[in-house]
Amino acid sequence: MENLILSELKKIQDSVNQLVEDKTIHQTVTTIADVCLAALQKGGKILFAGNGGSAADSQHLAAELVSKLQYDRPGLAAVALTTDTSALTAIGNDYGYDVLFARQLEAVAKQGDVFIGISTSGNSENILKAFAAAKKIGVTTIGFASKTGGKMPPLCDYMLNVPATQTPKIQECHIILGHIICAIIEEKLFGEQYNPNYKKNATVAS
Repeated sequence: MENLILSELKKIQDSVNQLVEDKTIHQTVTTIADVCLAALQKGGKILFAGNGGSAADSQHLAAELVSKLQYDRPGLAAVALTTDTSALTAIGNDYGYDVLFARQLEAVAKQGDVFIGISTSGNSENILKAFAAAKKIGVTTIGFASKTGGKMPPLCDYMLNVPATQTPKIQECHIILGHIICAIIEEKLFGEQYNPNYKKNATVAS
């Protein structure tokens, strides 16, 4: 068991080291945070969706925005489309699992919102159809996936591709970078007014 623990920790370490060194990912994270920030400032909301562990990541990141990440401040408009069991089961039963998120976007999304679809493979059919539905509405589309992005890139305005190849490690990279995106949004919107350590912090880059 000790070997397994060390092996898994080494994989995490390797993934994080790659994230630290990859300036392209740094720029992508900054851009995504700024896109979300602009939408929130204009009265839009951030919508998340994914399956399995990616559903949990969707709920996790939405909660960081609605509640708080690092300090008390006003809540931000964010929704995980993975939480309403009545809507999920009704749509799945009446229309099919592949339109689970597209149908919800048709109902609650508006032009100026941002949709973040999370898929380790980049090939989850219900996420791909959600991107297509979002595009029709005028919603900005952001994909979180692995290195290649699967089928997601043509459907996304912005792609966050992480270097890991195993599903658990891809998800770990997603939540690390998702936290950083939330931190940038929080600091740019509220840091000066609400962060007690703001004057000690370096300015968050644009």
